[in-house]
Amino acid sequence: MPLQLKPTLRERLSASDRALFGGWICSGSPVVAEIMAGSGLDWVLIDMEHAPNGLESVLAQLYAVSGYPVTPVVRVPAADDVVLKQVLDLGAQTVLVPMVSTPEQARAVVQATQYPPAGRRGVGSALARSARWNRVEGYLQDASQHVSVIVQVETSEGVQNARAIAETPGIDAVFVGPSDLAASMGLLGQQSHPDVVGSVRDALAAALAADKPVGVNAFDPTVARGYVEAGAQFVLVGADVGLVARGSEALATDFITADREEQERASY
Repeated sequence: MPLQLKPTLRERLSASDRALFGGWICSGSPVVAEIMAGSGLDWVLIDMEHAPNGLESVLAQLYAVSGYPVTPVVRVPAADDVVLKQVLDLGAQTVLVPMVSTPEQARAVVQATQYPPAGRRGVGSALARSARWNRVEGYLQDASQHVSVIVQVETSEGVQNARAIAETPGIDAVFVGPSDLAASMGLLGQQSHPDVVGSVRDALAAALAADKPVGVNAFDPTVARGYVEAGAQFVLVGADVGLVARGSEALATDFITADREEQERASY
């Protein structure tokens, strides 16, 4: 029986009349991934670059979120042909590739995600979840329609080349990474520095000028809304580990710090 795949992030962006807001899954936990998927967020990022994820845990998280109306994006650790092939075969339909700073690098990413003759992706769909083991009719011929390729601009060089990167055929969207961008500008850890924010806005404008969707990572709500006003169409606004860290700290403050202060006052 032929099966239908879910829309990619490219298709979600095309159909939406507002920015799409997402959550970062860094824990590597399929349980947490499912919790995030059921939250009402538009998309989730399953991270292999800065999280303890391998192929098996990514697959488990793709399974965990598959029953919810959320679009999963898998960020691979690098622009590596083999990893991209494996992640696509797992059934990831939208991939995010970090540290793309030139149009040449962008073209290499596209080639790694498309079958010959357009690219060099290895053919194994009959054995893989990507085509649901040959249950998706015409997957090989239409594979590019089922795959959305996003590249991450996160260096000063990348910002300078952002329009050319966005204009690269086969690139569906650009995502700006303020953390590494700040580091490349000599402003490590200062993602909200005016110069960094200005460079992010330059990258947003360049991608928009190329008529490509553009996104950004911004956990500060004020900054995130400012980027949406500047044209960002998909934004990561929080991470599972950050939510747990800040939530548990709030509990400790409410119940331990406050109790300790009360005891100290009583001892006077």
